[in-house]
This record gives sequence, structure tokens and C-alpha cells, in this order.
Amino acid sequence: MESLMKINDPILLALIATGFTWFMTALGTAMVFFFKEINKRVLNMMLGFAAGIMVAASFWSLLAPAIEMAEQSSLPAWLVAAIGFLGGAAFLWLADRLLPHAHFFAKDGEVEGIPTNWRRSILLVFSITLHNIPEGLAVGVAFGAAANSMSDTGLLAAIAVALGIGIQNFPEGAAVSIPLRREGVSRMKSFMYGQASGLVEPIAGVIGAAMVTSMEVILPYALAFAAGAMLYVVVEELIPESQSGGEHESADLSTIGFIIGFAIMMILDVALG
Repeated sequence: MESLMKINDPILLALIATGFTWFMTALGTAMVFFFKEINKRVLNMMLGFAAGIMVAASFWSLLAPAIEMAEQSSLPAWLVAAIGFLGGAAFLWLADRLLPHAHFFAKDGEVEGIPTNWRRSILLVFSITLHNIPEGLAVGVAFGAAANSMSDTGLLAAIAVALGIGIQNFPEGAAVSIPLRREGVSRMKSFMYGQASGLVEPIAGVIGAAMVTSMEVILPYALAFAAGAMLYVVVEELIPESQSGGEHESADLSTIGFIIGFAIMMILDVALG
């Protein structure tokens, strides 16, 4: 950690951090080599856990700092945060409508986005790739904010975001590759597809860090934008999917997973930030 603090380039730090989050995705995806099936209750708990991490990160690591930074702008802080937040949600809504993808809980033939003849396995990977974009963006913007504050506290807060996203990427990776295997995809292809869905995080992270460091005025907007995009993913995909299955006990487990994920991210952010 001390060696990271000596690096003054936020773009490089964002690349390192999102490289870690991708690695955690790949590590989770590698579980397909050990398991062919995943219990629906376990899957729901894992998805709930990921949702909890993302909700906590959206507030503690993104929205709260955005509001604090916006207090120094000429516009009301609530307006700056609202513009960024709604912009992030609108961006994911538009991407959701345009990018062909399918949810794991969807029935065969239920495809969202532009009509396509792509195989279901590819559409499933695109679904995960879509909600990895705001995760990478959140990490990159967090490191851009750290560079702007020029404080160890800001850097530790950014590291907390990367740790939280990385932790939830492990079960999320397994939640991608194992269902792909169940769809009839080979173990190696399931692993390759699953880890590939995480490659968008370093790209989004570098873009986010580059934008906020070159245009500091957009920093509070960018933080709120990432929060809005992440919460859109949580409400539109993760929570419905974690509650699917129709069993009360399964829904309870996803709720427990959410609470645990939220608590872990909150602890990380408060302890480090």
C-alpha cells in the first residue's frame, strides 16, 4: 500500500486497481473448473452480496463525496449530485436498450436490446459486461478524486472502492461461468467468456480517471454518474435475479447476502476512507 501511495499517476493507479478487480472476476470464473452446477440458493446469496457491495459503494464512496465536492461549486450541491446521478442511470438505461443481452433468469428467447441472432451464451456474457462498466468507472473516478484531493485519505478511500468491487467480483465471476457451463458451454469457454466480461472494467477505469483528472470541474458529476449507473444495475438486474426462484428461503438468503455485502463495503469505506 505504501508503494501505491508513491505513485502520483491516477490513471496508472486506476489501471492497477481495475486490473485487480478483473483478476478477482477471473478467479471467481475459474470455479467452473471445480463445479458444473451451482445451487440456486447459493447463487441468489452471491448476487445479493454483490448488490449490497454496490449499493454501499454507491453512497459511501461515490454520492457522499460528490455532494461534499459540489458544495464548493456555483450550483447547489443537490443539483450537481442529481444531474450526475440521473445521467448515470440514463446512460445504463440507454445501453440496456441498445446492447443485445439476456439475463440469467430470463426464459429462452427473451432478449433485450437490439434484435440479434447471437447465441444465448454470448448474450449472457454481454449482460454481465454491461454492469461491469459502472464498476470500472467507479474505481477510475475514485482514483481521479484521490488525485484531486492529494491526500492519503482520498487514496485509501479509492482503494476501499477497488477492494469492495474486487471482493464482490469473485462470487460474481462464479455466478457467470457456472451457469454458462450449465447452458452447455465447455469449461474452458465458460472461463474465457466469464473473465472476458471483466475486461471492460480496466477500460472504463482508465477512461474515468483520465476524464476527471483532465477536467476537474466534472469530478462531482462523474462520482454521482458512477453511483447512478451502479444503482441502475442493482435495481434492474441484480436484485430481481437474486430474488428469482420462487422460494421464500432462497429470497431470504439473497437478502442476507445483501446485508453482509453492504456491511463489508461500509466497513471498508469508513475504516479506510
